[in-house]
Amino acid sequence: MRGCALVTGGSRGIGAAISLRLAAAGYDICINYHHSRDGAEEVRRGVEGFGRRAMIFQADVSQPLQVKEMVEKVVDFFGGIEVVVNNAGILSRRTLTEELDEGEWDRMLAVNLKGAFLVAHFAIPYLKEARQASIVNISSIAGKMGGVVGVHYAASKAGLIGLTMALASELAPYAITCNAVAPGPVDTELIDPNLKEKLKGLCPLKRIARPEEIAACVLFLIENRYITGEVIDVNGGRYMD
Repeated sequence: MRGCALVTGGSRGIGAAISLRLAAAGYDICINYHHSRDGAEEVRRGVEGFGRRAMIFQADVSQPLQVKEMVEKVVDFFGGIEVVVNNAGILSRRTLTEELDEGEWDRMLAVNLKGAFLVAHFAIPYLKEARQASIVNISSIAGKMGGVVGVHYAASKAGLIGLTMALASELAPYAITCNAVAPGPVDTELIDPNLKEKLKGLCPLKRIARPEEIAACVLFLIENRYITGEVIDVNGGRYMD
């Protein structure tokens, strides 16, 4: 047994794929969700199908008290936490900066960036108790090159990269690695079907990613104990630095 992994936004899309991939690798899973309880229950059944223990927990990661309770419940149920995957995030319609409402900005940063901070903040004391532990943050190609979604989304994902670097340095003495994955477009329900063909054309590989390909990268970063402070681009060659 590998221990417990807490996956935020784990009920659908990339988060569901990560939950199932880690379960297949031997981890027990806490599936965090905000709205999609049915999706979380389906992922739980999938995790249990691999012979692993699973629990679901509803929490808005932007709310400190909800995150604190979630982390404490995970520790009570599983006896500890070895892995945190900060995947929970939101998108919005494309908005030009001059038209962007301050409330939209605040909500995007609260979920996508503050949420990852809060989960790390409350989980780190328990990660330190593990013999070795990992944090993986799901950023985006938008965090490096902007994008069509808007400045608030790009800023939130760029902030995750900075958070990753700072945590990697801070937590290295405790054998806790911290890395990020920066996907390009991924084939989930969050992308308008009419947009998928256009996005395929922008990628050198002429397709968008499958959620399972992002999940495979997450597992790689967890298993390699000598990688920390890195951002892995998984975008089919669209962004080459």
